[in-house]
Amino acid sequence: MVTRLIDRSVTAFAWLSGLVLTASVVGLMGYVLIKGMGSLSPRLFFGNTAPLDALLLRRQVFDGIFPATVGTLTLVGLAIFIAMPIGIAAGIYMAEFATPRIQSVFGLFFDILAGIPSILVGLFGFSVALFFHHRVSDRIAPCLLISALSLAFLVLPYLIRTTQTALENLPRHVRVTAPALGASRLQTIIYVLLPQALSGIVSGVILSVGRCAEDTAVIMLTGVVATAGLPSSLLSSYEALPFFIYTISAQYADQAELMRGYGAAIVLLAVCALLFTLATLIRHRLADHLFYGTR
Repeated sequence: MVTRLIDRSVTAFAWLSGLVLTASVVGLMGYVLIKGMGSLSPRLFFGNTAPLDALLLRRQVFDGIFPATVGTLTLVGLAIFIAMPIGIAAGIYMAEFATPRIQSVFGLFFDILAGIPSILVGLFGFSVALFFHHRVSDRIAPCLLISALSLAFLVLPYLIRTTQTALENLPRHVRVTAPALGASRLQTIIYVLLPQALSGIVSGVILSVGRCAEDTAVIMLTGVVATAGLPSSLLSSYEALPFFIYTISAQYADQAELMRGYGAAIVLLAVCALLFTLATLIRHRLADHLFYGTR
């Protein structure tokens, strides 16, 4: 009787927590949508610049969020491109090759790294930029590349841990079937374990995408500028939506400018949704290719 009561209480608490979380997310997104929907227009993106001129790079946009949107997509793509191979490879090593002692030591290190405040990572990236500026080349300064490297460093623990967990949680029969048929350890990892753990690995990638897209503390110290325009190279400054929203909310001149901040927040949510959808589609395509040989 007591056990049944405890089970029902735990179940009710779990449902209540889920409902509260769902209501909070819906309420937050609804508030942003209600506030910012009125500002969604070509003018929000391009300002007084003709959209075709901006898209064809004929004229620079100074009073719209088009450069910030492009800068955010470029920054997130570059950071994930840098972090994903390293994080997945390290997760495979931790799950399949590391001894228990190495797992405990490096696991503690990765957990500490995941808990470091992002402002410290940004300060570290800023210090690295200054070091290279004075010791290597004066062309190197806080820039898009430094920001991407800093964000890649920030999300590495998530990629490593999710990859490791996804591989370690696979059933034992999945691990022993391929070696029993004569497959080598590397073949087992590539053709059996990774496809089976793909869902968990992509979950880590999606988490990293969201972390890169929303972070402001790192980028404000490593290269983001309010009016930089489109990034011309990896060593140039850039604009980003999180920093635009931060600056607008901190020093808006009138209500219309604040509404632009809400509109930029909606665009940032849409960018994150687009990146999440793209990651999911890539996961399905990879799963089809690895399991069935389709392209």
